[in-house]
Amino acid sequence: MEGPSPSLAVLRDRPVWPAAGRRQSGGEAETDRDMMKHFRVCRFIMETGVKLGMRSVPVATACVLYHRFFQRARLQAYEPYLVAMSCVYLAGKVEEQHTRTRDIINVSHRYFNSGSVTLECDKEFWDLRDSVVQCELLILRQLNFHVSFEHPHKYLLHYLMSVKSLVNRHAWSRTPVAETSWALLRDCYHGAMCIRHTPQHIAIATLHLALDSYGVELPVGEREWWQAVK
Repeated sequence: MEGPSPSLAVLRDRPVWPAAGRRQSGGEAETDRDMMKHFRVCRFIMETGVKLGMRSVPVATACVLYHRFFQRARLQAYEPYLVAMSCVYLAGKVEEQHTRTRDIINVSHRYFNSGSVTLECDKEFWDLRDSVVQCELLILRQLNFHVSFEHPHKYLLHYLMSVKSLVNRHAWSRTPVAETSWALLRDCYHGAMCIRHTPQHIAIATLHLALDSYGVELPVGEREWWQAVK
C-alpha cells in the first residue's frame, strides 16, 4: 500500500524540474503502482475542484492536463500533487473559471491536513505559490501550449436526450441511467482512458454500460441505438 499523501511542505521543497541526469520518457509502460498513484492524484483533483466550486468541465480539463503531462514525462521525475495543483490552476484559465492560487493552496493544505487553519501569507506560502506558477509554465511547455480539449460531456448529454425519447418514460424514470452515466464518465478521468479514446466513444460507452447495468431495453431496428443517435 502507498503511504499517506505528502504535506504541502514536501511539495514546496521538492524541485519542479527533474533531477540532473534523469531522462524524460513518456513511452515507458506504466506499473500498477504508477496507475494507483495517478488514480489517487486525480481523485485529489476532483475533490479539490468540488471544494473550489469548479464546474465539471474545468475539473475534467485539469485531469486531462495531468494525464497529458505524464504521458510525456516520468512520474518519478516530478511531484504529482504539485503538477495536479498547477493543472487545476491552468484549467481554470483555459475554461474561463479562474481560481486564485491562494484558494488552491489553502484547499490543498486542508486536504493533506484535515482540520487545519488557513495558511499565513509568509515565506512558506509564497515559495509554494511560486512552485505552482513555475510548474504551470512547465506544463504549458511540455504540452506545446495545446491545452484546449474536447470532452465527452456534450456528447453524453445529447445521447441521453436521444435515448430517453426511445425508452418508455415509466421505465426511464425508474432507473437512474442518467446519474449512472455521469458517474461513469467522471470515473473515466481517474485514468488515462480519457486521453486514449475519442470523446464520442467514451460518451457512448458510459451510456451503454449504464443501460446494460439496469437492463433497459431499446427498440430493435436496422441499426444499433448508438448508430442511430450519432
